Amino acid sequence: MPTALIVGASRGIGLELAQQYVADGWNVHTTVRPGGSSDALARLNGVRVHQVDVRQQSEIDALAGALGNTPLDLFIHNAGVFGPRQASIGNLDPKAWLDVLEVNTVAPIKVAEALLENVLAGGKKMAFLSSRMGSIGGASGGEYIYRSSKAALNAAVRNLAIDLQSRGLIAAVFHPGWVQTEMGGPGATLTVQESVQGLRQVIAGLGPAQSGGFRNYDGTEIPW
Repeated sequence: MPTALIVGASRGIGLELAQQYVADGWNVHTTVRPGGSSDALARLNGVRVHQVDVRQQSEIDALAGALGNTPLDLFIHNAGVFGPRQASIGNLDPKAWLDVLEVNTVAPIKVAEALLENVLAGGKKMAFLSSRMGSIGGASGGEYIYRSSKAALNAAVRNLAIDLQSRGLIAAVFHPGWVQTEMGGPGATLTVQESVQGLRQVIAGLGPAQSGGFRNYDGTEIPW
């Protein structure tokens, strides 16, 4: 039975990822913020829920300790925040900017670092949920805080893929589409189920040639 870890699974895309992998017979570990577990996640058979604040190194270390030597066939980092809306020139809060960078950029790499040996002992595959808004080549203006946090994540994951290529690691970043979640809003074009089905198909097909890439949920490449 393959094993996955989904970081950030209390609702939306993370919850749907857990539901779909469990339905396909996977053993699934998930993380939620302390006090943030959902009834839907708790009801899933075959899911272990870990309460982790990804901003706290001690809690990341505790997660690694709880997993021990468990091989991970797939690591998915979904946890993230948008931060202040309409963050543009003349309306930028440095403290809020740093907070978003901590969650969206630093935390994913620190969690990946803590669980690297688990992944290398398993499927050697890491997927990080980013956003098309982090594309420097394709982004429009505005939303400085969120865009920059995702652009920085993209750069860090590409570094990870390059640095660990010799050990067989496959790491990539993904735009899930404009999804009907709390962040995407009800007017978004994709249901959570459609986004996750696409993401899972693309992740399953990842090989060394795709490592370090930036892709849409349907597999099309996105400019850096």
